[in-house]
Amino acid sequence: MSFTTIYLPIGVGTFHLESAQEQFDKSVKLLKELDEAVICPDKMLLSLDALQDFMTDQRADLVIVQNLTFANAAYMSEILHRFDCPVLLWTLREPVIDGTRLRLNSLTGAFSAANTLTAFGRRFSYVFGAPQEEEVRQKIRAVMNAAKVKAALRSLKLLQVGHTPQGFGFGRALDAEMLSVFGVRLESIEARELIDAAKGYTDEELAPCLADARERICGLDKINEKNVRDFAALYKAYADYVKEHKIGALASRCWPDFFTAFGTPVCSVLGILNDLGVASACEADAYGALTMKIAALLSGKSAFFGDPVSLDETENTVTFWHCGMAPCSLARDDTHACAGVHCNRKIGPTLEFGCRAEDAATILRVGRRPDGSFRLFAARGKALDKPQQFYGVSTVIQTENNAKQLIETAVLGGWEPHFAVAFGDIYDDVCALGDMLGLTVETF
Repeated sequence: MSFTTIYLPIGVGTFHLESAQEQFDKSVKLLKELDEAVICPDKMLLSLDALQDFMTDQRADLVIVQNLTFANAAYMSEILHRFDCPVLLWTLREPVIDGTRLRLNSLTGAFSAANTLTAFGRRFSYVFGAPQEEEVRQKIRAVMNAAKVKAALRSLKLLQVGHTPQGFGFGRALDAEMLSVFGVRLESIEARELIDAAKGYTDEELAPCLADARERICGLDKINEKNVRDFAALYKAYADYVKEHKIGALASRCWPDFFTAFGTPVCSVLGILNDLGVASACEADAYGALTMKIAALLSGKSAFFGDPVSLDETENTVTFWHCGMAPCSLARDDTHACAGVHCNRKIGPTLEFGCRAEDAATILRVGRRPDGSFRLFAARGKALDKPQQFYGVSTVIQTENNAKQLIETAVLGGWEPHFAVAFGDIYDDVCALGDMLGLTVETF
């Protein structure tokens, strides 16, 4: 079912309707520019009857309620009775202050509407300003994007392959919590199920996966031939499973099983899956995979997953790294994604590259506190033009705020050691999504 946003411009006919009409026309223009599919009424909704008639037989994933003029609490009560979805409350700036009549009185209407929303126990987003203001445009855009992701999460199936290694319990998820907080269905299988599947393929069955991998990864011919074949077998096992079961994200156990029980790492498989639209985290970090999926949905690009491993105060940078798993599409153009061997186990193929530069990047993480509540980490920055920093994959992020303070605050705050990096500025979108999900958003 497609995502539906409905615009509800409410008010009464006793205010300055010429000013209200002008704001209505500009608002429709803005909303259609942001999303042509937004459902807008043909005229202002200046009575309860007009509002009720327009809402009849409508469904919504997001409702934008705008006080074109003052409207009493009955309007918002009717809206909340009809729709159970995120609400963006939009207050218009008073267009003229000249010592004469109050043209719109939108702000008083906003207080009335917000009081009703609060009485109903409903969370909501809020924006103040005229439709031609850039800050208003960006806020509405962020809320619309966040609402789309919130709706998408309700149809997401996240697969956990195996258990987290000892000492990595921060990534372990409960199906009830994943569903109740995020709307995501969590499924689990053992790593051996995919390993066993990988052992049963013929060379002919593996040929398409191997050909695809060679298009994405340079230097596979330099890796042990048996390991390359086994990697292709894992690729097919994972790809077939996610396709058959409609999996949109996964968190996979990696070490030690894939080195000891199978003899070939799963790192490169996870990197490719990310570029195929299946957000994939290693070390069985389910909330890391969820974070990657949120980042990919909001940015429209595959997300990086890794540990903060290095701090440079002079450049105000933090280096994020992992030992061989990242989307091939993030690789620098001068090197591309290359095959290598694992930095500790000396078995391949893993992925080896530094990530490309990007003018805007966002660091984020779905975090879980000791009391079981959830929070979101969000920080702005940009990805610098830096070569591979260590064996494995890396990206160097110059943070918008003080990098050392960011690290110190995050460590003292007890954040998990895995983060996602989105290549794009989705900071406002992350904050809006956190508000919709009822999570505390900690910004850095």
